[in-house]
Amino acid sequence: MVQLTLPKNSKIKKGKAWNPPPKDAEPGRWREYKVYRYDPDTGDNPRVDTYWVDTTDCGPMVLDALLWIKNNVDSTLTFRRSCREGVCGSCSMNIDGTNTLACTMHADDARRDLIAVYPLPHMPVVKDLVPDLTHFYAQLRSVEPWLQTDSPTPGKEWKQSREEREELDGLYECILCACCTTSCPSYWWNGDKYLGPASLLQAYRWINDSRDERTGERLDDLEDPFKLYRCRTILNCTKACPKGLNPAKSIASIRALMVERGE
Repeated sequence: MVQLTLPKNSKIKKGKAWNPPPKDAEPGRWREYKVYRYDPDTGDNPRVDTYWVDTTDCGPMVLDALLWIKNNVDSTLTFRRSCREGVCGSCSMNIDGTNTLACTMHADDARRDLIAVYPLPHMPVVKDLVPDLTHFYAQLRSVEPWLQTDSPTPGKEWKQSREEREELDGLYECILCACCTTSCPSYWWNGDKYLGPASLLQAYRWINDSRDERTGERLDDLEDPFKLYRCRTILNCTKACPKGLNPAKSIASIRALMVERGE
């Protein structure tokens, strides 16, 4: 019989209940949050703590609730956040079972009154809700997501027609939150070699840019059994994208270009 051993610190233990509401609390005033907690400095297993948030003293978004908890209940709770407008991607996490941005996730949109908050799946955890994105950014850099040309640099700008510029719609809006990549089962199993939806969308954004002159080299670099072809078109990435983009379509477009140039 096969015996499996879980990695150290992988089993989640029961956490603390911090601030239960008073027994005579007004119905609907308090909302329960289950939040993943992990501090590598302690050597303890991760846990899930329970917090109750006073909705009359808190904004409507999940990020507002996390800030309320940090400011009023537990200052040790750790997470990333910055713009609060859904344009920086810092507060990406798994909320109510879905990868999304805490600043754009309305608490009332959760499927249950109890809202579970975890860090992005598959990534190592730095602390609490903060994932380690070192590998994610290394893969992004490997596709060289910047303009590359051989022609002399023009005096003012590299020009595009309106039609050429429109070809970048649905690509340039990516905020690199990693929601799509960490929702991909193919990436969970092959993340060491498969670039994942976010990096491949960024690759296609430059392949599809009329000003870029390294299309051939970019396609050559992606011609690999793992970098590109591990995608199984499950479409989790497209469903998870908080900006409404379609990484799966970009991956399919790169594959189509591979076929075209091989004919």
